[in-house]
Amino acid sequence: MSKMSQNESMSCKIEWVVPANVVSSNECSSINEGINEGILLRTFLRDVIGISKKSLADIKFKGGKILVNQKEVTVRTTIFSGDRVEVYVPPEPKNESLRPECIPLDIHYEDDHLLVINKPHGMPTIPSREHPSRTLANAVMGYYESHHIPFTFHAVNRLDRDTSGLLVVAKHGLAHDQLSKGQRAGKLKRYYLALAEGFVQPREGTIHAPIKRRPSSIIERMVAADGQEAITHYKVINDNQAYSEVEINLETGRTHQIRVHFAHLGHPLLGDDLYGGSIELLARQALHCQRVELIHPFTGKHLHFSASLPKDLIEVKDKLIK
Repeated sequence: MSKMSQNESMSCKIEWVVPANVVSSNECSSINEGINEGILLRTFLRDVIGISKKSLADIKFKGGKILVNQKEVTVRTTIFSGDRVEVYVPPEPKNESLRPECIPLDIHYEDDHLLVINKPHGMPTIPSREHPSRTLANAVMGYYESHHIPFTFHAVNRLDRDTSGLLVVAKHGLAHDQLSKGQRAGKLKRYYLALAEGFVQPREGTIHAPIKRRPSSIIERMVAADGQEAITHYKVINDNQAYSEVEINLETGRTHQIRVHFAHLGHPLLGDDLYGGSIELLARQALHCQRVELIHPFTGKHLHFSASLPKDLIEVKDKLIK
């Protein structure tokens, strides 16, 4: 179990107490009750905690430090059961191309390592040529600046500009690495609500169809045999002959994945004109990330967050699906 705290000079600290049952698969050394042979600190941090070689190098060379029992050490130090290991994450240089902007944020959770934010539709996650400012990244950097948080923007997952809902932001590179690993291992799950056109059948299933960029477009994606693996689980929770309200869980996170998969089924999302959806009743895709569940990378706690449907989706849902 780890503890977390902030400190102005080093910005962020992560702390573990070495358990008695740690075994190093690489070095065949162990820490056991009564027979405490020790383990290299490097092995503990890399193989047990899961910190990458690059992250350890960043800590060493970019202003961080590692302490064992309040004494600064190198990763070649041998540690034992009950030892207290502290890793201080160094501040990060500013991204000069990412301008801080004072934009209100709907923050659902914050600690020293991550933010969970409810993003409104119409706001891009990151700047682009078409949208160089007023993005979530600009807003987060403005928040960091006003709260003296010495990190840069690390999105763990992204939402399309006109998709609303919950999004996870890592505060520093080490947290981003750990959360990204957790996402690949199924420790970070995202649940969406969508309004699809037509009567989706079967009412529950999995769409397993690879996705790639359409050759004629820099934006549009398509299902193609030579694309990246993409897996979408869904369940219809309400419907009529014209529209279906669908709960969706992403196993992978390809660009436009939900939108492409439902268009591929012949049921484009309402308002998604890029993939064939009607914009008569809604001027943006009817898609909202309503729940996020994750295992915290440093405490091991199970965290659950939810965000209610925004007003525009509530109104169109109530109008279309009685």
